[in-house]
Amino acid sequence: MAKLRVHPDFHLNGNPLKVSELKKVAVDFVETGEQHEEEVGHFLLSWLDDKKYVLVNTSGSTGNPKEIRLLKKHMVNSAKATAKRLKLPEKTTALLCLPSRYIGGKMMLVRAMVLGWKIDLVPPKSNPLDAVFKRYDFCAMIPFQLDNSINRLHLVSKLIIGGGVFSEALKNKVQDIDTKIFETYGMTETISHIAIRRVNANNENSNSVRPFKALKNVSFASDSRGCLVIKAPKVSTDPVITNDVVELLSYKKFLLLGRIDNVVNSGGIKLYPEHIETKLSPQIEVPFFLAGEPDIALGEKLILVIESEAIDGVALDFAMLDKYEIPKAVYFIPNFERTGNGKLRRGATLKKLNSAATSK
Repeated sequence: MAKLRVHPDFHLNGNPLKVSELKKVAVDFVETGEQHEEEVGHFLLSWLDDKKYVLVNTSGSTGNPKEIRLLKKHMVNSAKATAKRLKLPEKTTALLCLPSRYIGGKMMLVRAMVLGWKIDLVPPKSNPLDAVFKRYDFCAMIPFQLDNSINRLHLVSKLIIGGGVFSEALKNKVQDIDTKIFETYGMTETISHIAIRRVNANNENSNSVRPFKALKNVSFASDSRGCLVIKAPKVSTDPVITNDVVELLSYKKFLLLGRIDNVVNSGGIKLYPEHIETKLSPQIEVPFFLAGEPDIALGEKLILVIESEAIDGVALDFAMLDKYEIPKAVYFIPNFERTGNGKLRRGATLKKLNSAATSK
């Protein structure tokens, strides 16, 4: 079984590796490697064992992290779907700069092993391209890494971005860059992304209205809440019911409006924080988010929370917002709460903010 899961053209850090050699490298990584190599080693050993599944931890951005089982055959199918959509054949050169304890890093390794790529490892730091001096066909990053790699993106031909909010301000920064950059939609339960959209193409169109398009063998529906339902039998046995509110354009395309658990009902008006954040992001350079706060008159009022210690001198222009979208209060907090892979934890940050206000 293991031999079927490692392509004969697979290379790791410049070395062609058969299964027996890969096992030895994995053991060496676990025993003597740096932290990111140790994580890679543990995953490789689980990939090469006789089990039909691997255990993966969810990110915990919308709740407590949990451990779930992913079938290896589903991971293979996901790898092939990505390669087909992005035209990444055998001998593609790839760079792994994500932590391998999460699904994004794991799937970079699976793609390389299944498809016969030549993949190199670098530490998953904020500026992963700073120590890179060769070109790669493909890479995956989180938005924070992209923001710190703008000046060296000429080293990557195709790049996928996931694992966090891809702000309009950051999208604007990459419009004139030759690298083909794609925003992804997915989660651990769908084995990484099941839909993508090109970010820096057709500059005359707004990125905010460009829909996510399904990968092969994936289709979409919406439930009674208006939330996305994913049907992807090649990567998930059952349909995945999400908490993401969408505008469904077809069974293959959707516009993402925001998470239903983030929706603010202010005086009977439903407000989608992520949608409003897109409008504000060009003028706020530091991390921020919108949320609801209890209000006697409105039930909930919309608030703006900014990651900054500076309060004086902040000038915000709400002219681009509809009247109901204008925040009723602005708060500053020095540090947001985040998951281990950098995703914002809105609920935990709000609790931190409320705790700080109560203690004053």
